Amino acid sequence: MPSAAAKRALLAGAAIAALWAPASLVHAQQPPAPAPAPAAPGPDGLQPGELYMEADEVIRDDKAKITTAAGNIEVRYENRTLRADRLIYEEAKEEGGQGIIRARGNVVIINDDGTSEYADEFVLDDEMRAGVALGFSARLQENVKIAAASAARRNENVQELNRAIYTPCEICAADGTPKTPTWSIAADRVVQDKKRRLVYYRNARLRVFGVSLLYLPVFWHADPQSPRASGFLAPRASASDRRGLSYEQPYYWAISPYSDLIVSPQVNTDVNPFLNGQYRKRFYSGDVDLRFGYTYEQDFDGRGDRFGESTHRSYILGRGAFRAGEKWRWGFTAERASDDLIFDKYEIGDVFESRGPYVADDRRLISQAYAIRQDTRSYASIAALSIQGLRRGGDETSSLDDDNDRTFPTVAPLVETHYEPMATVMGGRLRVHGSAVALTREQSPDFPATRLPGLDSRRVTGEVDWRRSFTSAAGLRVEPFVNLRADAYSLSDILTGTGAETTSRSTSRALATAGAMVSYPVYRRFKDSTVVLEPLAQVAVSPDAKQIVLRRNADGSPVYLNEDSVAFEFDEITLFRANKFPGFDLYEDGARLNVAGRASVLWDDGRRASLLVGRSFRTEENDVFRERSGLRKKASDWIVAADAQPVRGVSLFTRARLDSDSLDIHRLEAGANVARSWGSGFVRYLTDDFDINAQRRENLDLGGEVYIGKNWGVSAYGNRDMQQEAWVIRDVGVFYRDDCMRVDVIYRKEDTVVGRLGPRESVSVRLTLATLGGPLYGR
Repeated sequence: MPSAAAKRALLAGAAIAALWAPASLVHAQQPPAPAPAPAAPGPDGLQPGELYMEADEVIRDDKAKITTAAGNIEVRYENRTLRADRLIYEEAKEEGGQGIIRARGNVVIINDDGTSEYADEFVLDDEMRAGVALGFSARLQENVKIAAASAARRNENVQELNRAIYTPCEICAADGTPKTPTWSIAADRVVQDKKRRLVYYRNARLRVFGVSLLYLPVFWHADPQSPRASGFLAPRASASDRRGLSYEQPYYWAISPYSDLIVSPQVNTDVNPFLNGQYRKRFYSGDVDLRFGYTYEQDFDGRGDRFGESTHRSYILGRGAFRAGEKWRWGFTAERASDDLIFDKYEIGDVFESRGPYVADDRRLISQAYAIRQDTRSYASIAALSIQGLRRGGDETSSLDDDNDRTFPTVAPLVETHYEPMATVMGGRLRVHGSAVALTREQSPDFPATRLPGLDSRRVTGEVDWRRSFTSAAGLRVEPFVNLRADAYSLSDILTGTGAETTSRSTSRALATAGAMVSYPVYRRFKDSTVVLEPLAQVAVSPDAKQIVLRRNADGSPVYLNEDSVAFEFDEITLFRANKFPGFDLYEDGARLNVAGRASVLWDDGRRASLLVGRSFRTEENDVFRERSGLRKKASDWIVAADAQPVRGVSLFTRARLDSDSLDIHRLEAGANVARSWGSGFVRYLTDDFDINAQRRENLDLGGEVYIGKNWGVSAYGNRDMQQEAWVIRDVGVFYRDDCMRVDVIYRKEDTVVGRLGPRESVSVRLTLATLGGPLYGR
C-alpha cells in the first residue's frame, strides 16, 4: 500500500494526461464537495476522485522528497489511463515552490474520449499548469495525427509544438508498414490556442503525397477539437469565358456562440471582384439566416465583354423563423436581386430553394411575412407575399419574353384556417376550412406589349368537409364524404376588351360535392412474396358550378378567373380528388367516376414492385378543364404509374398519361437511381405535349460517378433539351478520393442562351481536405 506522499505523487503523475487533454485535472487535489449519496462508479469502476495504480516498485525518499515508481506503471484516474516505464515526483524544496513530475519511457496517455498521446518523456509541474514532452505524438478526434520533436504546454489554453507535422490521413498501410500521408502540414512551430479555438503555424508547408506544394510563413485553421471556430474554409477555383480565372476564398468568423459570418470574396481576372456573404444568428425563440452579395461593375455578356455603365449590383437571400409561445410561430423571407442574371454571371448556387412556407417557381424570388398558429385540432395562418421574376427570353434584342414584375400580383393578405372538432358528427370526421386572399396586380400578364391594367381580386371562402369510413368483415372499405363550400368575390380592373377600359363587380356562389370512395384489397401469400390486388373506385356528384367568367375570347369561348389553379397535373395523385383543381377559383362539377386498379408484389428480401392504372369518367364534357389536362372529355386520359426496387441499391419509377382514344403518350416521366459499391447515378426523362406555358417539352437529365480502383473515379452530368436537340449543361470530371481528401476537376459546357449570356465553357477545381474543408461527401 503506497504512502500518503506516494499517493500524492502518483495522483499528480496521473494528471499528466491533462497535458494535451481537453480538460485539466487541477481540481483533483481539492477536497470533493460533500454529496448526499455515493456517486455511481465510472466506466473504469472507480468512484469520482479515486485513483488506481499498478507498478512493479514504488520507492519513497522522505529526505530528498522524491517518490519513484518503476516497472509497468499504470495509473487510472477520472477515466484516463497513464502508462510509463518510470515515474518520478520531486516535491517542492521550500514553501511556495513548485514540484516536478517526470514520466519516462514509452509514455502513453489514453483519454476518456478515445484520443491518445505518446512521448519519450513528459515533464510537468505539480500544479499541472505547464509542462514539456519530448518525442511527442498524438491521435486526436476525427483521426487527426500530430507528431513533434517537442511539445510544451504554456497554460491551460496555449500549447505549442516544435518541428511538427499534422495530418488526418492514414500513416500506416494495411500491413502495418509506414505510409506517406495523402496530405499533411509540416511546420517549424505549431500553437494550439484553445481560447481562440485556432491552430497557428509558423513556416508551414502543405505536402501532398510527400511533395511540398505550398509554403506559408503564417497559416492557421480551426481547432479540430473545437465544435466551431473562426478560420478559412475550402477555396474554389475556376476558369470560364465570362469571368476569366476566378478564385473564391471563404472565411468563417465565429462571432459568438449564437452567431457567425462567412465572408467569401470572389476575385476574377476579366471582371471586378464579387463579395458573397452569409450571416446567421440564433435567438432564444428562433434564428435568422441572411445571404448577400455585392459588386460595382458594368453589365457583361457570355464572352465577358462589358457594356453599359458601372453600377451597384447586389442580391439578398434571407429568412427568419421564430416561435411565439407554444402554438404560434412567425417568420419572413427576403429575396431580391438587382439583375435578372446576377446568379448566372457569378455562379451563385442554392438560390431557388424553399426558405419559408410559400415557394415560388424556378428562377423566381419570393419575399414573404407570415404568422402561423397550430395545435392538435386547428390551424390558422396569415401572410403577405411579393414575387420577383428572373426569367429571360432567348432573344437578347427583345424583352417581351422576359419576366415582368408588374404582372406579378402582390398577395396581401393571404389567410387560411382549418378546424377539426373533437367530437364525431354522424359517426364521421368533420373539418371546417376558411380562406381569404387579396391580389393586387399593376399590369395585365395577357397583354405585355400594350401594358393594360392588371386584374385585382379579393376572395373569401368558407368550407365544411365530412367523411366517414366503413369496413366490412370481408375487407370491403367504403368512405362516404360530403363537401359544402361558399365563395364571395370582389373584382376590379376587369378588362372589357375595349382598349384599357375596365369594370368592376362582386359575385358569390355556393358549391357542393357528395360521393363515396370504395376499395377492396385482397392478397395472396406465395413462397417468398406477398401479392396485393386492390380495385379502387370513387363516385362524386356536384351541381353545376358557377364559374367566374371575366370576358369572352374572339371565338366566344369564356375566359375564367384562374389565379390559383393554373399549374396542376392529372396523375395518380390527383386521380381520386373529388375536385381536381388545386385552388379555389375553378371548381369541378357534374357527375364523375374515378376508377383504378393497383397491384403490388412484396418480396421477403426487401424487393418490391407496384403498378397502378386508372381513369376518370363523367356524364358530359367539361370545358373548364384545359384541352391539355386530359380531363375535358367524358372519358379522361389513362393514368399509369409504376415503381420497383428489383435489387438492393436500384430503384425505378415511371408515371404517364396516355390518350383516351389512341393511347398516345401525352406526358411521361421516368427515372432510375443506382447506388452500388462501384458508384452511383441517376437518370430522369420527361416529355410533355403542353407544359404550363403551353409549350411542348422533352428533357433528359442524368448524372453519376463511377469509381476506378480504390481512389480514382470519373463523374458526369448532363441536361439535354430534346425538343431543341441541344445540351443545356454538360459536366465531365475526374476525381481522386481517399480517407482524408477529395479533389475534383470538372469541365462544364453550357449551350443555353439566357438574355445576353450565351454558351460558355469552364473548368473548375474543388479541393476538400478533411478537418479543413468540411466532411467528405459525394456530389
